[in-house]
Formats: sequence, structure tokens, C-alpha cells
Amino acid sequence: MHRVGSAGNTNNSSRPRKEKRLTYVLNDADDKKHCAGVNCLALLKSSGTDGSDYLFTGSRDGTLKRWALTDDAATCSTTFESHVDWVNDAVLVGDNTLVSCSSDTTLKTWNSLSDGTCTRTLRQHSDYVTCLAAAEKNSNIVASGGLGGEVFIWDLEAALAPISKSGDAMEDDCSNGINGSGNSLPISSLRTISSSNSISAHTNQSHGYVPIAAKGHKESVYALAMNDSGTLLVSGGTEKVVRVWDPRSGSKTMKLRGHTDNIRALILDSTGRLCLSGSSDSMIRLWDLGQQRCVHSYAVHTDSVWALASTPAFGHVYSGGRDLSLYLTDLATRESFLLCTGEHPILQMALHDDSIWAATSDSSVHRWPAEGRNPQKVFQRGGSFLAGNLSFSRARVSLEGSALVPVYKEPTLTIPGTPGIVQHEILNNRRHVLTKDTAGSVKLWEITKGIVVADYGKASFEEKKEELFEMVSIPAWFTVDTRLGSLSIHLDTPQCFSAEMYSADLNIAGKPEDDKVNLARETLKGLLAHWLAKRKQRFGSQASANGDLLSGKDVSHRSLTHSRIEADIIAENDSMVYPPFEFSTVYPPSIITEGSHGGPWRKKITDLEGTEDEKDFPFWCLDCVLNNRLPPRENTKCSFYLHPCEGSTVQILTQGKLSAPRILRIHKVINYVLEKMVLDKPLDGVNPDGTFVPGLAGGQLQHSVIGDGTFRSGLKPWQKLKPSIEILCNNQVLAPDMSLATIGSGQVMCMTSRR
Repeated sequence: MHRVGSAGNTNNSSRPRKEKRLTYVLNDADDKKHCAGVNCLALLKSSGTDGSDYLFTGSRDGTLKRWALTDDAATCSTTFESHVDWVNDAVLVGDNTLVSCSSDTTLKTWNSLSDGTCTRTLRQHSDYVTCLAAAEKNSNIVASGGLGGEVFIWDLEAALAPISKSGDAMEDDCSNGINGSGNSLPISSLRTISSSNSISAHTNQSHGYVPIAAKGHKESVYALAMNDSGTLLVSGGTEKVVRVWDPRSGSKTMKLRGHTDNIRALILDSTGRLCLSGSSDSMIRLWDLGQQRCVHSYAVHTDSVWALASTPAFGHVYSGGRDLSLYLTDLATRESFLLCTGEHPILQMALHDDSIWAATSDSSVHRWPAEGRNPQKVFQRGGSFLAGNLSFSRARVSLEGSALVPVYKEPTLTIPGTPGIVQHEILNNRRHVLTKDTAGSVKLWEITKGIVVADYGKASFEEKKEELFEMVSIPAWFTVDTRLGSLSIHLDTPQCFSAEMYSADLNIAGKPEDDKVNLARETLKGLLAHWLAKRKQRFGSQASANGDLLSGKDVSHRSLTHSRIEADIIAENDSMVYPPFEFSTVYPPSIITEGSHGGPWRKKITDLEGTEDEKDFPFWCLDCVLNNRLPPRENTKCSFYLHPCEGSTVQILTQGKLSAPRILRIHKVINYVLEKMVLDKPLDGVNPDGTFVPGLAGGQLQHSVIGDGTFRSGLKPWQKLKPSIEILCNNQVLAPDMSLATIGSGQVMCMTSRR
């Protein structure tokens, strides 16, 4: 399962503490569009005559967006960004509170009419939170369900109340990461739920509010619904039963059987007497909770039913699911209409006057005619079919070829999204990633700048990958995934600091060409350039020069206990961001990480306030950016053997095992050989170009003062030399600009006169 970040071990653990991860998410498109499937919808109706209605969408890209609606347009007015994984559901409660849940195991609350500030993070679930339910007439009650069978009932008034604490208890409990103003926010505690059936509803003085736990599910929960007053809760999931609860106590009142597969959607009427359920067995069932039985079954779909919405009077139901179709069914007469079909499974719906919004696994959202105020208008058209009561009856009709014709061919309005990335390949140079999106477009990304450097359009991904192949070997210093529909670049210490390049290879002007550049360090400097500038404005230049960012007790603690950090301090604090590591401010990436307190958080690099510290960022990240210190790394050198080829007249004074940096080029080995050859006169010193290698010392090739000049204009040093020898490995002539890492450690290389 997907996890972002990693929690440190407890003090009693003997296992080494796993460092927190830093991830940055790249984006090259309009931030006002989703770039992955839309999982949920919530509609806020205007209370005034001249106000706008708002649609809220939650996406697999980890964000929510607010859309101002008119008859013929939807305008994105705010992006809500704080979740670090898929947003799975969202509900509106009270006047303007938006509650969302995510696969990052949290619930978050937002002021729905604000600029996107998260007001609180609620942590109680131990796994993905998949669904929410709210009471329309009780603005304080929200229920959440998730994987692992967890169901919690939250009193938002109590959960959002300020918590009075002092000392370290405040530090341990307060923070979700960061809110829009840069302040830490209180969170509820993470408390392990025992396997007993007792109801957990109490307040822990040291950890704050704890919700009611409704226990009974042994497997995952995928659907919840609550009546208007908040006195009845129903849940369903992989156990194929509908469970009914009293949310005031968390006690079970009944269990309803009938479905033969996972229950994926539930809705209740306003009184809580009638319940509709949709299942992966393709059936819709109507339950009378007073009679505790199923009173009707509707075989409408040919595949899983994933979404349900009803008219206010609960006389008609709109249903959608895996078969890409949206149906309208009269619950009394069993007449059903195919309203429309699309190209993607329907995940959730929201009825809006005479229209219905449909969210799918695509990044776009569509509005379809629905006649929600008077559904009978649809049935007056004719062409309906009678829903059977057995799932195979609908499947048989479909197989017999009596294809239904949808009433509506095109949506009345579409909120477009951007194509999400579905395929990627990290190229050998470890700076470029090739991607393919859902529209078939192939692009080349430079991940150290966060930009697209080439857009190949609808090209062959495999052909482009072969075309861009380079015979180079650079350590894997980052990992990538596309779960959020974008490129997420993960940096884990110490592995991320394993890759180095010469400044000449990066074409960095004004920097000595033989200076080694650590790719991760420079990338971190580029990502946090805005944060560092903000911090300097707030605290002065000393904040970046001597690590004042860290609190006194943490500095002393780290200095004593982190002996693993190598004293790799640059004499002069090198805070300059070089061009190959300058990130876009037009489409800035978002950072996902966590510090010593709270959980993972997400924010755009341009929204960082400069107040974030070790409670928010991993210590290794701050130590790198502020102090230019890197953790211990694996051996960055490569060993090899150098001998004359059989029959060659070339001789060398020193033979045996040699070692040199992995990034050293073959042309410098050639220079070394020329200097050591018996038959040629050794050259004196190193000329201003840095062309030759000084003598061998301690069996190592000295390289630090030698220029590479790989990407500079004009001739390279080895081209100026016109060397009279060649280096071979496994009978293959090695190109002068090839690195030792490409050849591999422990190889035997031969030298011979150039023919």
C-alpha cells in the first residue's frame, strides 16, 4: 500500500531510526484543473438570490477545488491543498465547513469559502479513510469509515475546539504540518483501538478529543450514510452486509443481508426509514429499516454500482458505476432510463436542480440533464425498460443485443481536467524522466528544474525511450511514482546524496569545471530557495548561515547524537541556486514531507512562509540546505586494473589496482597513461586547461583539479591532446567521455597505441 513519509521508531526500539522522506510533486499545467480522477463531489447552494452555487471536487491528485457555478460555466476559485494522498470523499456541514478524507489516513476541515486554508487535521484512522457521512440538520456530526473496518463518529464542535495544554504535550499534539498562515494547528490524537466491542467515547486530557468508535466491521468499509438529524448511521463494505448504528453511542442496531458482493454506495431518506444500497453485484436494493428487510431489488446495471443519488422525495434514484452508464429509476414502478453513457466509470454524483454532476476516474467532471425537480418528464419520452429483480436478468438482456439508447448524448457542461501521467521511465542520466499521459502525449521532464524540456506529442513511448538512451551510469538518487497523476520525486537519505556530476557536465558558468556537484543537495537548495528567502526576511541573514533555525535543545541533541553526519562543510556557505536547479515559479512544485512533530503535509514551494522548522522538515534536509552538511555516503570511488594490451609496445610505470571517482572520464585515464608512459617524456605539471593528471599517489588517480569541459563549446581537453593511445575493456574501445561508473568497478582495462 502507498505510504508517504515514515514515522520514527519509539525510544525503546533497538532498530535504527528511519529518516523522514521529502517528496516534491511536479506540475506543468494549469493549477486550476485536476490532473487525476475525481473521487467525490459536494454541492453548496447559495442562500441569497444573487450568490453563486459552489461545487467542490476532491481528486486522486490529492487536492480539492471549489468551482463557482453559473448556467454555462464553472470557474475554479480556490484549490485546497494539504492532503498527501488521494482525496476519497468530502461533505459540507454547517454554514461553510468542508470536511475531507484521504488515503493519507486523515480527515481535514476547511473553511469552504476561504482561500484554501486547512483549519484542522483529525487523526484517528490507522489506514485509508474511504468515506464520510454528515447529518444535514445537525452541523456537528460527521462519520468516517475506512479500510480495516474502522468507523468513527466525530463531534466537530468538540474536535475543533481549542485544546489547552502546556510544555511538551503541546508540541507533541499540535501540528498537522502547516496551515495557510504558517502556524501549527491542533490535531486529535492517534489512538490504537482495541478489538473489544466496548464503545470508546472519552476525552484524554493529554491528547485532546477522541471520537466515538463504532465497532463491528471486520473488513473494509466503503460506504456510509446518515439521516438528516444524525440519529441513524448505515455502513457497508467488503462484508456484503448493511450495518445500522446509533451514532450517538456507536452501538449496533441491526445487520441486513442480501447483497452478494461488496457494498459501494449507500443513501438514506431524510427520516432514516428507507435505505438504498449499490453493490459490486450490480444490484440496487431498497431496504425498509423499520421492517429490517429488503423490500425491492433493481437489476439496472450490467456491472458494479458505485454511486447513488436520490430525488428529495426519495421516489427516484440516479445510479452510476463501472459500466460507464448513468440510470434513472422510478422506485415505485421499477421503470428505468439510461440517461447517458461515458468513457469512464462513475465514482460519485451530485444532484443540482434539474441537472446532475458526475465524477469519474477521469480528471474532468460533467454535468448532465436530469430533470431532478420533475423526473417524470424523462419517462414521458418513452423508451424505458422495467428493472428486474435478479442481476442475471439485466445481464441477459444486454447479451441478447437489445442495446439501450441513452436519452442524452452530450453533457450540458464539462469542467475539464488535464491528462494524468500513467507511464514513466527514469533515463540513465538520472536527471530526465520520460512520461506518457492518459491522452497519449509523451514528454521529457528535467526533474532538477521541475519543467518539461521536450513535448513529443502522441509519439511511441518505447521508441522515444530507445532514442534517448545514453551509455552513462549515475547512481539512482531518487525514486518516482505517478499515483497522484503527476510526477512525485522521492528523496530518501542517505541514498539521495549518492549522485555527483562535474560542474562542466552541468554547464554551470562561473564555477570551476572540475568542481563536483551533488545533485540532491543542489535540488534541495532550489526547492527551498523561496523558503530561505522568506526566512532571511523574517530572521536576518544569520538564519541561513549558522543553522539558527534549529532550537537550542535540538542543536545540542543533534550535535551529540548525530555523529553519523559527515563533516562535509563547505568553507563558504554556498547558498546560490545554479541554473540547472532553478524551479519554475509559474508552475511551482509542491513539497510533501514531515518533521519531528505531527504528520505529513503538502504545500507549494512558493507558499512556504519561512517559519517552518525542524518540526515541519526532516532534519537531514535542513542540515543540508543551511549547513551544507551531507550524511555519510557509500563509496563514491571505482577500482580498476590498467595493463598494456597483449603485443602492445605501450608500457606504464605503475601497474595493479587503481581507484578514482566514479564520475572520472576515460580521457583523464588516457592523460594519466600518457604521463606515466615509459616511452614518452612525462609532461610537466598541469597546464591552465587542467589537461593532465598529476602523478599517482597512494594508488589513486588524482582528479580534483582536472577539467572535464564536456558540454562547453570548442574542443574538449582530450580532443586538444589528440592522444596516441586508446583504452579498451572486454575488447571494446572506450569512448573518451565515458565515465568509470559506466564501465563498472573491478574491470580490467587495456591500453594500446591508436591505430
